[in-house]
Amino acid sequence: MRRCLVAVLAVFSIVAFSSVTLRILMEDVPETHIIKELLPEFEAKTGINVEFEIVQYSDMHTKLVPQLMSPECQYHVLQVDNYWAGEFPAAGWLEPLDEYVKRDKFDLSVYLPSMLQMVGYYQGKLYMIPMYNYAMGLIYRKDVLEDESLKRKYREKYGRELSVPRTLEEYVQICEFIQANSDLYGSAMQAQRGDPIVMEWSNFLFALGGDYYDEKWRPRINDEKAIKATELYMRLLKNGAPPGATAFNLDDAFRVMSQGKAFSMISYNWMLAQLNDPEKSKVAGKVALEPMPGGVGLNGGWGWAIPKNSKYKKEAWEFIKWVESFEIAKRRALMGGAPTRFDVFTDEEVVQRYPWYPKVMWLVMYAKPVPEFLYSAQMIEIVGRELSLTATDQKSIKAALDTAAKELEKLAKMAGLLK
Repeated sequence: MRRCLVAVLAVFSIVAFSSVTLRILMEDVPETHIIKELLPEFEAKTGINVEFEIVQYSDMHTKLVPQLMSPECQYHVLQVDNYWAGEFPAAGWLEPLDEYVKRDKFDLSVYLPSMLQMVGYYQGKLYMIPMYNYAMGLIYRKDVLEDESLKRKYREKYGRELSVPRTLEEYVQICEFIQANSDLYGSAMQAQRGDPIVMEWSNFLFALGGDYYDEKWRPRINDEKAIKATELYMRLLKNGAPPGATAFNLDDAFRVMSQGKAFSMISYNWMLAQLNDPEKSKVAGKVALEPMPGGVGLNGGWGWAIPKNSKYKKEAWEFIKWVESFEIAKRRALMGGAPTRFDVFTDEEVVQRYPWYPKVMWLVMYAKPVPEFLYSAQMIEIVGRELSLTATDQKSIKAALDTAAKELEKLAKMAGLLK
């Protein structure tokens, strides 16, 4: 009788949800297409329909903000970048999730603390459930470092062995050497103005111990460490990257690397699974991942959220629970996704398929995010503009970073953070 009652309730639940269609704006990355492939299972289980609107990253913020400010948001579940993890809750646009988690005993302890801290909480309240990570590191060609001719030439020139670089200076030097002594580019860089160049450059900044702000929210982006990081970045762009890299985004950089035309790239860890896929890459089996030379790299990630002005909050939470369940999170990982949970990272089947995942977990745990506050998006826009001016020889490094520092100070004041 109890089983019959459960079955009846399940049927009623599906009927109740059957007229609901959740619309979700999603970035055009592998994780999105992985989840899209699994959606029919959720729809069959709940009766809730799901429509993904898939766009490039550069279009997401401008599409989301007007909807979040409107009386009713046309998107019922949000995919929120950590750049906006301070802006969206501060503006009052997100539904707090604490009561949902408590009611359904949703287990947050399975998530890496770095992910929950970055995209989960804002001022003590939970607004997002970690979705996927994009901590960055060094992806490189193992076979290139094992090339006997290159090893001999490098030894003769520098008096040491050609190996995985351990400092940022050594990485730039190796890329320059490989580009000058082979038919490969040293690094498949993504130096397009805006988000691409900021994402890549931030790894150089953090690897040298630099930062955007100090603990009192005074800009550090033009101090000695930032200047040195920018000098090394621009040197690599000039001497170790493909022509036209100042206009490259992630897709362009991936194309160069996957076609076997570059030694390395500073990129998102989940790119390794794509580069090791023979159907997508000519260098499958030849690439490996290491932490950012000299220190930690950039941490980044996305979280699931529910708009405050959505009419389908109950259904949105049902979707989040399903997509973040262990079963679905594990399957996403096995399909090449980017986990955020301890139990998925360490799952025997997942590690057997992707032996580098324990190293990725380390990257995610210790990588460093950009400052998250009300004006993070504007901060990225400013820094991206100034770096681009430097990369295209329209401004000196010092002048560009000084300008960025002045504008970042204004943002910190506007947010009431400057002490």
